[in-house]
Amino acid sequence: MPKKPRILFVCTGNSARSQMAEGFARYYGGRSIQSESAGTNPSGLNPNAVWAMREVGIDISSQTSDPLNSKNLDTFDYVVTLCGEATESCPVFPSHTQREHWPLPDPAKIPGNPAEAIKGFRVIRYQIEGRVRDLLRRIEGTPH
Repeated sequence: MPKKPRILFVCTGNSARSQMAEGFARYYGGRSIQSESAGTNPSGLNPNAVWAMREVGIDISSQTSDPLNSKNLDTFDYVVTLCGEATESCPVFPSHTQREHWPLPDPAKIPGNPAEAIKGFRVIRYQIEGRVRDLLRRIEGTPH
């Protein structure tokens, strides 16, 4: 049986963007991939990220906000950073690891009332969904 590709999504707080990316990768990749997320300075799962994903039928409430240094980096085939600070803070990965950077704004930092915050989470959620589906297509060579 061939080894499943392993993807690690990294952002600073591991609270929203990387958590949503992990959720989409698990949803669309199913049993054909392994997906995790981590933060350079994890701050806990953002409730708005949980809500935004639940809105599209994906439950990420059981995912955890893990520190990057808790991961065995040698085991990942793909690492995706979702913010500039994570890219700058990431350690050197093994030569077999393919890296991508998706510079997306942090939806948790969108100013305004709760309705504006949720709108921001939706926008980022759709951007992440499209990028994850594209990544999985490239990894697996199949439509997602």
